[in-house]
Amino acid sequence: MNQHSFQEEGRPSRSRRTRLGGPNTAVGIDLSADERRASGVAVTDGRWVWTGLLRTDGALVAWVRTVRPGVVAVDAPLWLPPGRRDVHDRRGGHLRPCDRELLRRGIRFFPITLGAMRKLTERGLRLRSLLEAEGWRVIEVFPGGAQDVLGLPRKHRDLAGLRVGLRRLGLRGIRPSATHDELDAATAAYVGWLFLQGRAEVLGDWTHGAIVMPRPNMKGRSDEGTG
Repeated sequence: MNQHSFQEEGRPSRSRRTRLGGPNTAVGIDLSADERRASGVAVTDGRWVWTGLLRTDGALVAWVRTVRPGVVAVDAPLWLPPGRRDVHDRRGGHLRPCDRELLRRGIRFFPITLGAMRKLTERGLRLRSLLEAEGWRVIEVFPGGAQDVLGLPRKHRDLAGLRVGLRRLGLRGIRPSATHDELDAATAAYVGWLFLQGRAEVLGDWTHGAIVMPRPNMKGRSDEGTG
């Protein structure tokens, strides 16, 4: 087990990277639809980033509790479209206001109430509830869309290019062996950090569904303008 891995029970191993934490840091979670499949996780202070993998909701909540970040940025739907009580409710539409804004900007995504996205939506809603019950600020992010805005390739197009692009943003600590889930989690954490710095924008609203995205002028290094 190397210094970046997790112990079997889901707690981070003790290393310099896992000491990142506190109100000025952001956690990113690239949530899987099923707890049997690992989710990518990351924490960043805007300069250093640490990534890993966790499986269960309990392990994710326990790790956030350890890190104590200023925000948890989750790559999964955290709100339902207006008029729907759950993902199986056929009343209301398939899109939220934030989804419509993504479409207006030409950013591709999967509708959250269709096909395999239903299971991810259900887990995202459950994880949001668990985290908010403990007092954590939770936001929805979309790493693929954020990568479009930041001028980075999405993971399915150029994984190595995404790894290089994140480093060019000024993020240190990204391992050559980091998985695509970890790189999306690192992107999510970076967007969360921009949100803490007041350098992100909110698409939609906090009542009917909000997605936090980098501002279009955020293509530079993460330490630009922070003093």
